[in-house]
Amino acid sequence: MTSQRGTRYLRYAALGDSTTVGIGDPVPGIDGRQANRQRGEWRGWARLLAESLATSYDVSFCNVAISGATTATVREAQLADALAHRPQLASLIVGVNDTMRSTWDAERVRDDLLTMASRLDAVGATLMTVRFHDHGAVIGLPKWLGRSMAARIDHVNAVYDEIHTRWGGIQVDLCELAALHQRECWSIDRFHPSEIGHRALARAMATRLNQQGYDFPLPSPSPAGGLPASWKRDLGWMVAEGAPWMGRRAKDLAPWVARRAWAEVRGAPVG
Repeated sequence: MTSQRGTRYLRYAALGDSTTVGIGDPVPGIDGRQANRQRGEWRGWARLLAESLATSYDVSFCNVAISGATTATVREAQLADALAHRPQLASLIVGVNDTMRSTWDAERVRDDLLTMASRLDAVGATLMTVRFHDHGAVIGLPKWLGRSMAARIDHVNAVYDEIHTRWGGIQVDLCELAALHQRECWSIDRFHPSEIGHRALARAMATRLNQQGYDFPLPSPSPAGGLPASWKRDLGWMVAEGAPWMGRRAKDLAPWVARRAWAEVRGAPVG
């Protein structure tokens, strides 16, 4: 394995959804304002990782993630910009939003992910991916609904396993992160990581990169540089962003939920 020590310039592109945007890890804006809907006022695991890489490398960091992104969104609205960055490292973490939509299409998700991984690998990027945990269990979904959501997550994870087998890179299994089971690692909605959760993911990715020969310190696990916890800010975010998002998901999934409930009664499977 070739060590990356002494590499003068390192290009890193981060693709994905709200987790890679950094939601759950608010930082002061350039004018000191609190985090709100503006993407620049969230930090998150990818930026924390880039900052740690920058202690050893001259890092060019390009975060093209979009809150609410599906695999199609990343392919259509993020991939071209990421490829233009000519990344040596590329994190691709998306798919959970697909599992929470009535438009779920398992084959489309697979095609999107494989296409993006192939094109990123073609420009020489080391791929950084994850295996997702059971979001339904963390959020507290009813068991009958959680089983179907878990089946979709399993499909997404199988695609990431295929990517890792075909193109290598690094992969973090979120189920194996001890922090995942700690309430303090989740924000108020239990869907996005808190600062501590973002730091745990950044450290896990950094550990894998160290094992690949990249020589730099791990991000600190201790909160620093962000806004202190505030129930007022959390409540404000839930009213302005969290609750409307949940409402849209509920409206979107209502027909599927009804079919799923009827299928449970009849004992027939529903995807």
